[in-house]
Amino acid sequence: MLITNIDILNFKNIPEARLDFSPGVNCLLGMNGMGKSNLLEAVWFLSMSRPLHSMPESALIRHGEDMLMVKGEYLTDNGGDETVTCGIVKGKGKTLKRNGKEYGRISEHIGKFPIVSVLPSDSEIVTGSGENRRRLLDMVISQADPLYLSWLIKYNRALESRNRMLRAGVRDDLLYESIETSLCDAAREIHKSRQEWTRSLSGVFERYYSLISGSAEEASIRYKSVLNDSTPADVLKATRAKDSVLGYTSSGVHRDDLVTGLGDYSMRRLGSQGQVKSFTIALKFAIFDYLRQTGHLTPILLLDDIFDKLDSSRVGRIMEVVSGNEGFGQIFITDTNREHLDETIASIHSESRLFEVKDGEFITLCG
Repeated sequence: MLITNIDILNFKNIPEARLDFSPGVNCLLGMNGMGKSNLLEAVWFLSMSRPLHSMPESALIRHGEDMLMVKGEYLTDNGGDETVTCGIVKGKGKTLKRNGKEYGRISEHIGKFPIVSVLPSDSEIVTGSGENRRRLLDMVISQADPLYLSWLIKYNRALESRNRMLRAGVRDDLLYESIETSLCDAAREIHKSRQEWTRSLSGVFERYYSLISGSAEEASIRYKSVLNDSTPADVLKATRAKDSVLGYTSSGVHRDDLVTGLGDYSMRRLGSQGQVKSFTIALKFAIFDYLRQTGHLTPILLLDDIFDKLDSSRVGRIMEVVSGNEGFGQIFITDTNREHLDETIASIHSESRLFEVKDGEFITLCG
C-alpha cells in the first residue's frame, strides 16, 4: 500500500498543497514548526480518519478558516487504485469518502489503509500512564481486526452504563447482572485479542530491539491483565461493593497494561532516553510486521524526527533495518538536518524524493 499523491486545503499550517510522492522514501526537510510533521499528520488523517495526536478534530482546521479537506490517491499491493477524501466543516462535523462513496460508519474505514507512525511523543508509550499503552493496543488491533473495534465499542458502552448505576447508588443485583453480561462478553473478546497480539508481537519486537541496540541489552513486552488469572464475571462480582463506594468500575480490561522490560528491570524506570526511543521504534517496527501479516497489505511508515536522542550507531542500525530485507514499503522521514536526510537517501536503495518545507509550503529539491 502506498499513497501516490495528496491534495491539502487548510490543514493546520498548510494553506494549500498538492504533492506527488515517491513509492520509496520521501524526506521532508525544514526547521521546527514549518509543517513537516503536519504533512505526516495529513497522511495519517486519511488512513485513520482521526488526528495523529490527542486533540479535537476541529483543531486540525487552519487558523481563521472554517473547513479543511484532504484527498489522497493510493495504490494497493495488488495494483488497484483507491481515492480517499476526508473533510471537516466547523459546526457540521466530518465527512469521509472512499472512491467517492461516503461510509455508512467511519469505523468501517479503519484498517483499509494501514499505517504506522514513529513520533517523538512515542516515549510516552514507555514513560507515560497505562492509558497510553492501552490506546496503542486498541489502535493497532482495530486496524487488523474490525470485530475488535466493535467489541471495544460495546465494552465501553456497557462500562459507562455500569458506572452510571454505581454513581446512582443502585443496589439491585439483577440490574447489575443484566449490564454485566454484555460487559463480560466484550471483555473476554478484548482480552483474548490483546493476549494473542502480545504473544505474536513479542518475538519480533525482541529481534528488532536487538538489531537496533546492537545486542547491547535485552528488552521485552508482557501483557498485564486481571483477566489473566480470573474471569470477567468473577472480577466484577468481587469488586461490586468496592465499586459502589468509589462510584466507578475499578477493575477490568479498561485497566490492562503492557509491562515494558529492560533485562530483568523496568524500561519505564531505568531506561535512558536512547533506550526508550530504541524500544518504541522496535515496537513500531514489530507493529508494522503485525499489520502486514494480518491485513496482507504493506503499511505506510511515518518516521518523524527519528534521529533525535539516538547516537549515530543506533541511527545507522535503524537505517540498515529499514533498507534491508524486512519488507518496508513507502516511508516518510522528517528532519531539520539536510546531511541526515542525504545519508538516509544514500543508505536506502530505493526511489526517493526530498521536499523542503517552509511555512506550510513545499518545494521538491530532488527525486
